[in-house]
Amino acid sequence: MPFKVRAKLVAFLGDEEKYPCHFAYKLGDEIIWDGEKFTGRICPYLLPELSTKVFWLFAAGPRYKEIGYYFPFWYASISLKDPDRKKYDGIGFKPVLKSQEPYPGVPLGAFQWPPVNERLFKDVTVVCPDIRTSALFKLEAFDLADKGDSTTYFRRQMMILDRVLKKQGIDVDKIIDEFTEEERYEIYPPLSQMLIKVLVEELELLNYLQVKDGKAYVTDRGEAKLKTFKESLSEEERQALKLT
Repeated sequence: MPFKVRAKLVAFLGDEEKYPCHFAYKLGDEIIWDGEKFTGRICPYLLPELSTKVFWLFAAGPRYKEIGYYFPFWYASISLKDPDRKKYDGIGFKPVLKSQEPYPGVPLGAFQWPPVNERLFKDVTVVCPDIRTSALFKLEAFDLADKGDSTTYFRRQMMILDRVLKKQGIDVDKIIDEFTEEERYEIYPPLSQMLIKVLVEELELLNYLQVKDGKAYVTDRGEAKLKTFKESLSEEERQALKLT
């Protein structure tokens, strides 16, 4: 189930000395979403865009990409109008084979010639709307959400880690067989092959689990995560979930 999200202040793109941040943000400040609440100070002018992107990352995790990632024009050169070239490109532009000079709002690495070697917009970011200061926050899904309505799915994922750890190399489609009928259908959410596939994919994204040739293996990171989870439970909960 969805992911915890961190927003970290990584840079001021404007002149923070001349136009200081009136929310008194400092480099390294963080805002965390855990599935039910934010931890950290949130400037109200960041809130609309921040909450939207946090929600997208909450759902998609590391799979989410900014929309700009998909556009090809970042890797083209700058151009001049040239109607005589319409017969070639359909509109009429002349390529200018030199790099774009720095310009407000143009991403670093865009319109360079020769082009950069990697795609842009790999980072998910939010920028303060005050362009004089332009505090830049980098967002990332860094763990499984384990609060709010994510709790039940998170517990299922921990149970999956436990069963796989006890039988490393198990076929993914056989994981469901490691649960009794009662464990499959009397605990919410009830297990199905489709749900297990979705939960395993999220465990893979965070390197808690690896799947090779259809077989699942718990990583060292996953084993440590499971250990921490077990330690957070009461004895009654450990017995109920068979996580002893």
